Amino acid sequence: MHTRDFDYDLPQGLIAQEPTPHRDGSRLLVVDRGSDTLADRRFGDLASLLPRDALVVLNDSRVFPARLRGRKPTGGGVEVLLVSPLPEAVGAPDRCVWHCLCRSSKGLAPGGEIRFGDNGGSPTVAAEVQRVGPGGAADLAFTWQGDQPRDDSTWLMAWAREVGETPLPPYIRRPDGELNLDRERYQTVYARQRGSVAAPTAGLHFTRPLLADLTRRGVNLAYLTLHVGPGTFRPVRTDRIAEHHMDAERVEVTPALADAVSRAKDAGRTVVAVGTTTVRALEGMATAPGRLEPGAREVSLFITPGHDFRIVDWLITNFHLPRSTLLMLVSALAQRERVLAAYRHAVREGYRFYSYGDAMLIR
Repeated sequence: MHTRDFDYDLPQGLIAQEPTPHRDGSRLLVVDRGSDTLADRRFGDLASLLPRDALVVLNDSRVFPARLRGRKPTGGGVEVLLVSPLPEAVGAPDRCVWHCLCRSSKGLAPGGEIRFGDNGGSPTVAAEVQRVGPGGAADLAFTWQGDQPRDDSTWLMAWAREVGETPLPPYIRRPDGELNLDRERYQTVYARQRGSVAAPTAGLHFTRPLLADLTRRGVNLAYLTLHVGPGTFRPVRTDRIAEHHMDAERVEVTPALADAVSRAKDAGRTVVAVGTTTVRALEGMATAPGRLEPGAREVSLFITPGHDFRIVDWLITNFHLPRSTLLMLVSALAQRERVLAAYRHAVREGYRFYSYGDAMLIR
């Protein structure tokens, strides 16, 4: 198949720039594959739309303020997005190496320095450019230079929580902080494991009362962890989708989740994935139909039409960018023509798109 097969027209005004006043107040487009029908609902109706004995699997990864703003010694500004720590021994507890995405007026070069938090004096943190890759990719060695020594290997993430910015997607055309809600609302209410640079956005619609309502109705909730990286949103630049390469993301599956999935599948109960991240994690960790491998490892599964789903039955998801790997994944579950028809309906009805937008239930 070709990348252009997953294109659609979207007015810019439908791209959500801020969250709804209430999480579960978002709209929900229900795509029924059995009857080939669409229904316009509210996310707060979800409990009445799921089978009472369904297993709902959610991604509990937590977004951290991964966007840092620094300066070169010459004064030029550099924007750094922390992506993932690298297992490189650097010989000092106050030093660590991360793979990053960087933007600056002039390109970075190995051996260059970036200073953070200097405010005209000594920098709190300095980073040396170790390697430079395509598309702004760079490996940076960060060194703590503040007054109080840091001897914990997680010090950089702790410092980023103090000074970093929420890494909002580029189609949200306003800075983090313009809405004080961003640090709370660009985060699921059940987020636990810190490590994502983007939210698993289908989960943003859930509230604690809604989760409790699902449980009261007999729905089983289970959690996994997939730390979302920027590769999830990397544009497909190849004409044929089979030539696109997905970046690896770390997935953690507990024995309890593996057991819950196997029991649900053996009993013929519905497994509902919340978000494309959860789909990639479940399908990437599957060892056989209805069976998951517990543990933690890197997954780079690219799900496209023709994929044989071994775990996931239903999907809750947001609306995704044209020509994106996420739209291809949704099309694999619900058929491309049906998904694009649903998107055209959503455009006509004024649904809000992308991270802070409305949701879809495919059943």
